[in-house]
Amino acid sequence: MSLLSNPSDRLATGVLLFSASLWGLSWIPLKWFIAQGLSGPVVSLVSYGVVGLCALVLIWRQRAAWRAQAGLLLALALVGGWANTSFVNALMSGDVVRVMFLFYLSPVWSVLGGWLFLKEHIPATRWAAVVAAIVGLWMVLGGPGALDLSLSVSDLLALSAGLAFAGNNIIARAAQGVPMLSKTFAVFAGCGAISLVATTTLGHSIPAVPAGVWLAVLAYGFVWLLLATATWQFGVTHLESSRAGVILLAELVVAVLTALWFGGESLTPLGWAGGTLIAVAALVEALDNRAPAPTTPAANTGG
Repeated sequence: MSLLSNPSDRLATGVLLFSASLWGLSWIPLKWFIAQGLSGPVVSLVSYGVVGLCALVLIWRQRAAWRAQAGLLLALALVGGWANTSFVNALMSGDVVRVMFLFYLSPVWSVLGGWLFLKEHIPATRWAAVVAAIVGLWMVLGGPGALDLSLSVSDLLALSAGLAFAGNNIIARAAQGVPMLSKTFAVFAGCGAISLVATTTLGHSIPAVPAGVWLAVLAYGFVWLLLATATWQFGVTHLESSRAGVILLAELVVAVLTALWFGGESLTPLGWAGGTLIAVAALVEALDNRAPAPTTPAANTGG
């Protein structure tokens, strides 16, 4: 038990690398699911939703702790749920490399969200990272011809996933009174609820696929996703934020390289340059572990 409660940096780093690799490789089962005839909303409904449904009893048992911040917990479920739902659907329907680079614009949203809503003082290096990420986006989308291109549904989902992920982090930071277990499983429950609405609204019927496919989807939720989430929580809890942020960039590297190597995808030199700028911006954001300074004294009154 002492090894888990007080792990070495090497162990925590290894666990977080394992988590980042799981997230980076998640496109493989997702692409397989769509090849079996399953739609994105159905996959996220079954994988995330069933886990979230089973975890409702655990969330309810902690109601005394989160009751005062119930609104934030609900916001976390909706925003975090959208982040996961849109990310799953973007990966299933779009180009993995493009989706990952668009999703990793989340540092832009984190900076802007912290500045607008948490009244954080943003240092010049982080503003430079925002500019680099935006230029990188322009290059990934085609450079000079970017304005002539229309964004696909998967592009919009990837962008909104990054935006929602940044919002999820901002809400989680504000919800200091909500236990970590409730925060984590609320996102699963929110993902299931949003996926149910999407499945119903879009008219996606439950296809007749072999039982083994459904078992694979459930295994993806109860084994892959829970393991990736638990190891992520373990790693970020026991490592300083800057180191954890850098390590988590392995998700982007793993996803892009595996998609290029055996996923049949490609990237132009301009796309590589843009993706590098986005990765550098994310790296700058991860390395900036200074406590945000509020721009007004009123911002210090938060819990």
